[in-house]
Amino acid sequence: MTAILTFGRTGQVATELRTLADVLALGRAEVDLSDPAACAAAIHAQRPRAVINAAAYTAVDRAEEEEALATVINGDAPAAMAQACAALNIPLVHISTDYVFAGTGTRAWAPDDKTAPQNAYGRSKLAGERGIRAAGCTHAILRTCWVFSAHSSNFSKTMLRLSESRDELSVVDDQIGGPTSARAIATACLLLFWGFW
Repeated sequence: MTAILTFGRTGQVATELRTLADVLALGRAEVDLSDPAACAAAIHAQRPRAVINAAAYTAVDRAEEEEALATVINGDAPAAMAQACAALNIPLVHISTDYVFAGTGTRAWAPDDKTAPQNAYGRSKLAGERGIRAAGCTHAILRTCWVFSAHSSNFSKTMLRLSESRDELSVVDDQIGGPTSARAIATACLLLFWGFW
């Protein structure tokens, strides 16, 4: 029996999960998140003790033109995963985002703060959260922001790369956030299962 089934293989958090634990990591070649039924089928086929969804449609700007696809991947697929987990009575940890909030205010967000996504990406991720809750499985939803690691692409790596070839960079300067290491997120996902088991 597979202990932990992870959706995502090469992203920042999925890569860290694979270094920290013996997980069965399913990438795009194994499961297409644009096919929610395939996600549920993978869970039923593997019958793991727990599931982590570390995969998502993450192209924030492109989601404005591809909101339907983003919603299938970020909304319908996690809901299907949660339904399968509920049927098998296994826990699910899902990685979401701070984009489900309005993006205003002067303090850190709390879990019970009102959601009010301002873009397609945020709406698609909130759809996933709602689908998971509606499924009724034991679950935890982690809302992350500014994820960084030595793997894959991220803001920190992009800035370091650009600094080698440019004297000046023009970037967004009106956002406040808490950069979070992918390793810390992966560790939190794994530690949550100790509470579930």
